[in-house]
Amino acid sequence: MKNILELDWRKDGDKLNIQFKKGVLELCVLSMLEREVCYGYELVNEISKSISISEGTIYPLLRRLKSEELVTTYLQESRKNFVPM
Repeated sequence: MKNILELDWRKDGDKLNIQFKKGVLELCVLSMLEREVCYGYELVNEISKSISISEGTIYPLLRRLKSEELVTTYLQESRKNFVPM
C-alpha cells in the first residue's frame, strides 16, 4: 500500500478522488439519516446539491449500510396521492 505522500497524483489522482468521494458520500448519508428519516430520493436530492451523484450511487450504498447494520429500513405506504372513498 502506498503512502499518500508517495502517490503519483497524475496516475493515482482519479482513483483517490473516487475513493474520497465514496467516503464523503457515506458520511453525508449517515449524517442526514442521524438527523431524520429519509427516502433514498430525498438523500439524492439533498446531497446532489453539493456532490455530483445519482440514485445509482445512493441505493447500493444504502444496501451496504443496511447489510453492515449501520441503518435500518422499513416499508410505509405513501399517503401522498391517497384519495379517500
